[in-house]
Amino acid sequence: MLVLALGMSYCARAGKLTPAGVWVGGLLGVLIFLGSGFAGLALLGLFFVLGSAASAWKVADKRRLGLAEANKGRRTAGQVLANAGVAGLLGLLAWQWPPQAPLLGLMIAGSFAAATADTLSSELGNVYGRRYYHLLTLKPARRGPNGVVSLEGTLLGGVGSALIAGAYGVAAGWGPAGWWLLLAGTAGNLVDSVLGATFERRGQLTNNGVNFLNTLTGALTAGALALLVR
Repeated sequence: MLVLALGMSYCARAGKLTPAGVWVGGLLGVLIFLGSGFAGLALLGLFFVLGSAASAWKVADKRRLGLAEANKGRRTAGQVLANAGVAGLLGLLAWQWPPQAPLLGLMIAGSFAAATADTLSSELGNVYGRRYYHLLTLKPARRGPNGVVSLEGTLLGGVGSALIAGAYGVAAGWGPAGWWLLLAGTAGNLVDSVLGATFERRGQLTNNGVNFLNTLTGALTAGALALLVR
């Protein structure tokens, strides 16, 4: 609780989250801790640090291009739920279902791998990308719109997944799970771009909805890979 309180206080004072976002983040942090302990909190913290750093990186250039986040980069309660809600739900399930806690802990890591991949891919891809393509048609496109990707952004998203996988390996031990998390992050990032190019562009899904499904895809991919090799 002390660790969470310090984190919430920092987010509020530094303007990283809105007041509602601070409390929602704190609640999700409690659920993640109950199900996966300090390892889960570390993954949450790593995602938050990487995402915040990526959002703040070269923000002046992003503003000039019209790609900077609204609300001065402060995450709302909806954004917090979209990125960490799946992990919080899995933490609750792991707390209530201890025999499956290891599998659910891996799925929590998968959700954060996908969230980190998406955040780094979009935030840094818009800065370092050289050529942009519509994901579904593979035709050249301008940077920024939903469903537009770049090779550089995709690779940076993979780096984000690798960092989450590395943190998970430190906490849970090294093994094939690291590769599963790389695949989970990539799968989630791909689904995010496909949904952005289709449903979000048509106004049938919000960005928060797309991000939630991104993290759900990452969690389910990691869980499915673990079950397949049992």
